[in-house]
Amino acid sequence: MTATRCRTGHAPAATYHAFMTHAPSLDEAAIATLVDCFYDKVRMDSLIGPVFDVAVRDWPGHKRLLTSFWCSVALRSPGYHGHPMAVHRSLPSIRGEHFERWLGLWRETARERLGEPEALQMIGYAERIGRSLRMGMGLPESDRSRPLGIPVIGVQQRA
Repeated sequence: MTATRCRTGHAPAATYHAFMTHAPSLDEAAIATLVDCFYDKVRMDSLIGPVFDVAVRDWPGHKRLLTSFWCSVALRSPGYHGHPMAVHRSLPSIRGEHFERWLGLWRETARERLGEPEALQMIGYAERIGRSLRMGMGLPESDRSRPLGIPVIGVQQRA
């Protein structure tokens, strides 16, 4: 299935349901492979690799934690106990361009490792989560957007 994109870049409502519902062949093993391959790319990336290298001390543990996170998102699996917003807020070096690169690598890896419906599902989740994290950190949705200048409580303003 190919999702037609609206002018905003978001999938229209008719296709939104198709890729946000549980894809039948998406399971923990597929998500673990996606996460493993994705973070291998992240570590090699010249823009976001250094940001992750400072923040992640145990890569195998990080991959297990993020596999648990994505399984909780995509499969509604219990077991993830974390606070992604707090973790990201504690890293003041994260900028909007890092989110764009992260999402670009996620899209690429999902399309390489999953079937089309599963890739669309995982990309849709990542887009929503990325948007929420950016908003929670006081970053614009796109580097081409102007910040609104609205302070986010608990987040220091960025230059």
